[in-house]
Amino acid sequence: MHLLKKTACIVLLLIVSTSLCRAQKIYKGTVIDQITRQPVEYAVVSTTGKGTTTDKNGDFRLNLPVDSATLTVSFIGYTMQQVKAEHAKPLLISLNRGSIDLKEVMILPGLNNNSFHTLGNIDLNLRPINSSQDLMRLVPGLFIAQHMGGGKAEQIFVRGFDADHGTDVNVSVDGMPVNMVSNIHGQGYADLHFLIPETIATFDYGKGPYYTGYGDFTTAAYLAFNTKDALDKSTISLERGQFNTFRAAGVIDLLSARAKQNGENAYIAGEYNYTDGAFKLPEHYKRTNLFGKYSKQLGAGNKLTLSASTFSTTWVASGEIPQRAVGAGSTALDDNGNPVTIPAAPVTISRFGTIDSAQGGKSSRINALAKLSSDLKNNWTMENQLYYTHYKFLLHVNSTFFALDSINGDEKQQHEERDMFGYNGKLSNRKYWGNNLLTSTVGLSTRFDRTYGTDYSFVTEQYQFLSNVTHGDIRQNNTGLYLDETFESGKWLLNAGSRLDYFSFNFAGSTRTDVIASPKLNVQYTANEQVQFYLKAGKGFHSNNAIAVIGNNGLQTLPAAYGADLGLNWKPLPRLYLNAAAWYLYLQQEFIYTDDGDIAPGGRTRRMGVDLSARYQLAPWLFAALNINLARPRLADSAKNTGYLPLAPTFTSTGGLDFKLKNGINGGLSYRYMHDRPGNNTYTLKADGYFVTDLKVNYTQKRYEVGLTIENLLNTQWQEYAVEQVSRLRGEAAPVDQMSFTPGTPFFAKLRVAVFF
Repeated sequence: MHLLKKTACIVLLLIVSTSLCRAQKIYKGTVIDQITRQPVEYAVVSTTGKGTTTDKNGDFRLNLPVDSATLTVSFIGYTMQQVKAEHAKPLLISLNRGSIDLKEVMILPGLNNNSFHTLGNIDLNLRPINSSQDLMRLVPGLFIAQHMGGGKAEQIFVRGFDADHGTDVNVSVDGMPVNMVSNIHGQGYADLHFLIPETIATFDYGKGPYYTGYGDFTTAAYLAFNTKDALDKSTISLERGQFNTFRAAGVIDLLSARAKQNGENAYIAGEYNYTDGAFKLPEHYKRTNLFGKYSKQLGAGNKLTLSASTFSTTWVASGEIPQRAVGAGSTALDDNGNPVTIPAAPVTISRFGTIDSAQGGKSSRINALAKLSSDLKNNWTMENQLYYTHYKFLLHVNSTFFALDSINGDEKQQHEERDMFGYNGKLSNRKYWGNNLLTSTVGLSTRFDRTYGTDYSFVTEQYQFLSNVTHGDIRQNNTGLYLDETFESGKWLLNAGSRLDYFSFNFAGSTRTDVIASPKLNVQYTANEQVQFYLKAGKGFHSNNAIAVIGNNGLQTLPAAYGADLGLNWKPLPRLYLNAAAWYLYLQQEFIYTDDGDIAPGGRTRRMGVDLSARYQLAPWLFAALNINLARPRLADSAKNTGYLPLAPTFTSTGGLDFKLKNGINGGLSYRYMHDRPGNNTYTLKADGYFVTDLKVNYTQKRYEVGLTIENLLNTQWQEYAVEQVSRLRGEAAPVDQMSFTPGTPFFAKLRVAVFF
């Protein structure tokens, strides 16, 4: 071990000393958007044989052995520029919006998220986005499903996980957590419906537990959205579709061009949605969103950002229905767990029918954020952010009907009201030694959740109280401290770090605390501008619900996840971009949330798989996308032919063709495919797979846009969600164990008209 350490030190010293021996000239600059005057992150700045990317402030630094050089500056969706530069003069480079050309995408050494960020921005530039669901589906391999009306958070499937509503996926907007810890409907419940799509500037994602800046719930992946600091134009849009669907949205710039030149921006956005849905029982789904954001450059080194939003929704849900309620010949399990074919229920309904019309709910969320970004000079930067959320949730659900109570039925009510407030801080420093760069970051985050009247109870169809499952207030705190070091030298990048998280759980007057450390290590080798290899390894975790922690019913408080990725970014052709990774993930304990209000210990699990993403530009106006995701999810301590993880995806694929013509016609034809999945741990029940296609076509001009969206173009009969339920329908002698489902949307067309000013 001593010899290994000594050898490593000698090699590192040789690398550094060799670089220092070369006389280097430092080129500095900032890349901004010409219209909004906002920084362009991940823009490529390069010259012959040397390149770098801009940081989140649009800044870059490039070391060259010459006194002057011609720099090429490019970013997907912007017109490439060539700039003559001298090392002693800082540059301010304004990029114009332009056509999308994958030839401009270069593979360079950088932080671990660069390849994912590139893929995300390609998709965000190409695909028309008009819902928060569309935003989540931009992540390759991530699927969502709705099973209790449009107002509830979507079920998330990614990397062999049925991640419930966010238990294993960390979701944030502008650094503010979306996941609700110890939510009455599911741990990590992530309702993204407060986000207005037209306000999104960029989104970033990463798969696996490899990122020091992301803590709780970052086992399968994280997903981070960033809203615009400034608008390039104001927009008013109206949409009208089948099933009595209506949407109105607006994003309005509030300040003049002169204010923008002085670094000041402000805008407001609003959205109203209504639909009855495809169900026989109208959903009466209503959602209202408001958002406002203000940013101001305070001198040369500080930027203040303030934002606030409010969201409210109500809906009626048809919920899940057992397969036998639709027709005969469905599969159920007998008392010994063997599959049998059963006849139809005493009374049958259509796929879009309803058994319990009392289901549905309402939800609201108010957010406020303040952020100060500071350039402390001498390569030091600091970020400080405060946020506050007030949240309400009410749901009435009945998926088992009369299985538990043959007289009153199994109607359940879930209710909570909470305040969430917290702080995110980060201090970073960049040190240069010739061609070598060390980026050091220390971060601190703290979050406090306070719920009032958290309640899970049985009620009648008229919502009259019968009995409590859970009732009490929750007080939960989480403080995380992390250190991250990234060393870049030539073709190599080494990233190492760790975070330490402290939790305090309090429910109904009882308290429990716990601490977990999460080390990370990432190595990247960039052979040239076409090929890059990377290895990621790390430990993450998902916290348990405070109610279960205090109850101590066999569930761990902070079960860990251990993972590794071996991947490749490759451009075999100038306009072909490939990302591939083989991965492994081990969880100390899987969480299984049930509609009965319990979190069941699922045991240790292992997952391994392969991800493949490809983007290819067939013509200046035509782009192809393909994502293939394979996974093998299993309980780690299972016998042969058992240990399947219910609803965990094993094979998914998305892709399509996107087009963007110079005459303003743009859009795309896309598909999503999910293979059959096990419905239970012996695979004696099955969740049916599906293949669904969507079409979007827009005609976009400088002052207006007209668009048509068709979901489920081929009118496929599919199940958006399916789950094993032991249910009993009216007239049945005993409960039946089989799959229940929520039908997927049939052919659905929607028109959109937008005005720009």
